[in-house]
Amino acid sequence: GYARAVRVGDRILVSGTTATDDEGEPVAPGDPAAQTRRALETVVDAIEAAGGTREDMVRTRLYVTDADDWETIGEVHREFFGGVRPASTMVEVSGLIGPAYVVEIEAEAVVPDGEN
Repeated sequence: GYARAVRVGDRILVSGTTATDDEGEPVAPGDPAAQTRRALETVVDAIEAAGGTREDMVRTRLYVTDADDWETIGEVHREFFGGVRPASTMVEVSGLIGPAYVVEIEAEAVVPDGEN
């Protein structure tokens, strides 16, 4: 089976998430900035559905098809999180689930005691 996110105690683990629209099609094929933004929005939606918030995020892992896009992707990541500073790793991979995808993001959140 597959779950976008799983909550275990105070931890929320989010599966690899691409920039996909509601019909299952790639968003902004080949555009690392737009895909990063859309994937992060989907990740946060999953964390919120599991009882967390953006501020609870402690780690992101970004899989990218071109490491030369690191500055663009990193800037979107920074703008998206603002003052939230999750530990982050970016890894270049030879491909993702389809050729239109250039970014995939996994995430983890820890919900403080007393929240949801």
